Amino acid sequence: MNFRTLEGLAVKGRRVIVRADLNVPMADGKVTDRLRIERQAPTIRELSDKGAHVIILSHFDRPKGKVVPSMSLKPVAPALAEEIGRPVAFADDCVGPVAEAAIAKLKDGDVLLLENTRFHPGEEKNDPGFVRQLAALGDIFVNDAFSAAHRAHASTAGIAALLPSVAGRAMEEELRHLEKALSHPERPVLAVVGGAKVSSKIALLEHMVKRVETLVIGGAMANTFLAAEGLLVGKSLYEPEYLETARRVIHMATESGCALLLPTDVVVAKELKPGAAHRTVSTADIAADDMALDVGPKTIAAFKKRLETTKTLVWNGPFGAFETPPFDKGTMAAARAVANATKNGKLLSVAGGGDTVAALAHAGVENSFSYVSTAGGAFLEWLEGKELPGVEALKA
Repeated sequence: MNFRTLEGLAVKGRRVIVRADLNVPMADGKVTDRLRIERQAPTIRELSDKGAHVIILSHFDRPKGKVVPSMSLKPVAPALAEEIGRPVAFADDCVGPVAEAAIAKLKDGDVLLLENTRFHPGEEKNDPGFVRQLAALGDIFVNDAFSAAHRAHASTAGIAALLPSVAGRAMEEELRHLEKALSHPERPVLAVVGGAKVSSKIALLEHMVKRVETLVIGGAMANTFLAAEGLLVGKSLYEPEYLETARRVIHMATESGCALLLPTDVVVAKELKPGAAHRTVSTADIAADDMALDVGPKTIAAFKKRLETTKTLVWNGPFGAFETPPFDKGTMAAARAVANATKNGKLLSVAGGGDTVAALAHAGVENSFSYVSTAGGAFLEWLEGKELPGVEALKA
């Protein structure tokens, strides 16, 4: 994919609208996790350094087209200012007289954050009138919010149709890594797909079995696959209504020559709670009152063996109930194996999805993969092979 970037773009003295992702965790009016702000900072700093009048748009939470004071972006401005190392002004609206007056005061290099775009119903509806109001505020549009790129909203796809549009640095980095991982990967490619439900990842599984050499299925969704193969899974979380779907994925993998790796041993317990009594059993020996909550050492050993010949890895979803020790061991062992292979230069590793990011952080390796995406839905839709409106608008 060829997409337009900031390279060679003349911005001095021009009004540059940046669609950022500042939808960050908050508690008591304070930002509690700055990762997304850190990812957006380089683009904003670069534009400011080049003398642009930087105008930032973002959504926050789900106010559903109404002004909800607790969902204001105003508390984010101080955290953003600290991260970029310069003042950030704030306007109480993202369109209309309030926004226009704040923009008129900007000098070269100044940075202005506008209020939550989702306070207006026209944002999520991609209303043409609202799009025109947003576009009138600037001369150039920079989309740096990959996490919102799967939404055809006014501040993502709509505005890009009316202004010269390019990808910001965070968007550029995300797209380049995703291109390397799936569109033009070095083979063999291994995909880890985990999580609770097959039902939420049918499109992903069906797309992946045609694109990768190895598909590793973890988390509770693996229980559905084990049940589909005729194994008893006791009281484990699984989806009996999706057994046929699992069988179809197994058949598709066979047809396309994709090796499907399911657990061969699991860690079971009678209940899911921290420090619960547990034991490791073969997947053929799960008792009627057992819950499979993590993968066992033989499964991890098979994963590590497969990793030795893998060149590219894509990861979405944990291997087990990692939030509840001791059922975090499988996910941590797998994550650390991937991190080591990456650090040794043997592997390109790309991971994404909320649970995945949390799991890698829990294992202490979130900075040891080639790239970790903070985008949830957009990352998943990309893996599913879908076109993302916000990305399509940036194609050269």
